[in-house]
Amino acid sequence: MRYQNTYKNLDTRLYTRQLPTPLDNPRAGHFNGQVAEQLGWANDADLMARWVEILGGHYVPDEFAPLSMAYAGHQFGQWAGQLGDGRGLLMAQVLDKDNKLQDLHLKGSGLTPYSRMGDGRAVLRSTIREYLCGHALTQLGIASSNALGFIVSDTPVHRERIESGAALMRVADSHIRLGHVEWIASFAPDLLGEFTNYMMDTYYPECRDGEQPVLAFLQAVVEHTARMVADWQLIGFAHGVMNTDNLSITGSTLDFGPFGFMERFNPAWINNHSDYSGRYAYQNQPAIGHWNLNNWLPHFMRLTQAGVTRDSLATCLEVYEPVFMQHYQQGLCRKLGLPHQSESLVLAFEFLTLLEDNLLDYTNSFRALLGLVAAEAFPYEQQLLAIMIAELNNDAKQVWQDWQTRYLSQIQTSSKEQVINDLQSNNPVYILRNDMAQRAIDAAEQGQFDEVARLFDLLKTPYTVQDIATDLDSRPPAPNARQLPISCSS
Repeated sequence: MRYQNTYKNLDTRLYTRQLPTPLDNPRAGHFNGQVAEQLGWANDADLMARWVEILGGHYVPDEFAPLSMAYAGHQFGQWAGQLGDGRGLLMAQVLDKDNKLQDLHLKGSGLTPYSRMGDGRAVLRSTIREYLCGHALTQLGIASSNALGFIVSDTPVHRERIESGAALMRVADSHIRLGHVEWIASFAPDLLGEFTNYMMDTYYPECRDGEQPVLAFLQAVVEHTARMVADWQLIGFAHGVMNTDNLSITGSTLDFGPFGFMERFNPAWINNHSDYSGRYAYQNQPAIGHWNLNNWLPHFMRLTQAGVTRDSLATCLEVYEPVFMQHYQQGLCRKLGLPHQSESLVLAFEFLTLLEDNLLDYTNSFRALLGLVAAEAFPYEQQLLAIMIAELNNDAKQVWQDWQTRYLSQIQTSSKEQVINDLQSNNPVYILRNDMAQRAIDAAEQGQFDEVARLFDLLKTPYTVQDIATDLDSRPPAPNARQLPISCSS
């Protein structure tokens, strides 16, 4: 691999250099060959042979430079003070085969100075969920961290019950969070200029060409965040805990805790059992992205020499809503195979209302449109369409008939080939449903990782119907089933 460990060259107040604490008897869970190839890991015989030892904390290659980061954050809208890497270490930074910097972050590596009351460990169930989710989002085309692999061990970890300790090597284009700047503003304000330059030079070098590079950088972070959240909404993904310490400056999805993919469509869905107020409900994510940025940007007021003023920061933030709306609306129209215009948006929002009023499955219903447009060519989608219609009462069926008539009329103005291509490439067949993940976890806790491997392969090509799928992989919960929230404990 081509190592480029630059974070360790920053002021030492920003991190603590330390080694991982080994796990007992680490064993392979699953290894991501795609990521290994992208990183150049696959070209190093020593890394390939000893990857379980590395993830288990028993072997640290000489080129690694493990450290735990300090950062702060707002959690559920309240200032939480210093947080930091409480159970993970930035092990190394490398240039991948596309010359893009990637962080290798070992999650579950043991106690750090930032662990607070935690034990520095991760458990198998949450490790599998993060591993599969990062893979799923990446293959869906959404900016996200991914993972090289995960291991399980004999180290006992106490949560609601005693569970097996595990570790995951997360790979992300950055682990710098909005909370890093919040920490600097509170505990080391003299570092703000240096750290801003590092963020710009490392992640947004193109902003150096502008007349006001710092403002260009800040606006770029706003735009990247807006597009990421729009992509979440389009695919039906709910992060579950959008604290400022969980949002990356690059607009890549980071920190999978109580996440979930929308099944039966309910915009008010809360998937985090600790979110008593519904702050992080699916429908609130766009507003929370704006809230987080609105709290982050004022810290740069200290950089007056860079042209940062209250008005210029307001101008940076102003782009959030139009960027989000344009990206979301364009994507929504593509999910219908229609051009981005007012008539298309009317149809799109009417379709979402039909889904919400009848608690239809979000993913299956959009995919079922292929069964309406080209039934003979898409028998699987024709079955989805029949299932969807069967769930409608008589009044809803009349609404559907009216909608489909206008929809079919609208698509006549476009190339049928283009409509089908848009429907196929914007509406997945498979998402990581809660039941799917739980079945893999149940098997893994019995020492069987075949289901993890099957789901990994299934989610590798989520826009294509696959022979390895089972009926359970695309079956939503019953309409009257309670939507299960997910615990933060991991």
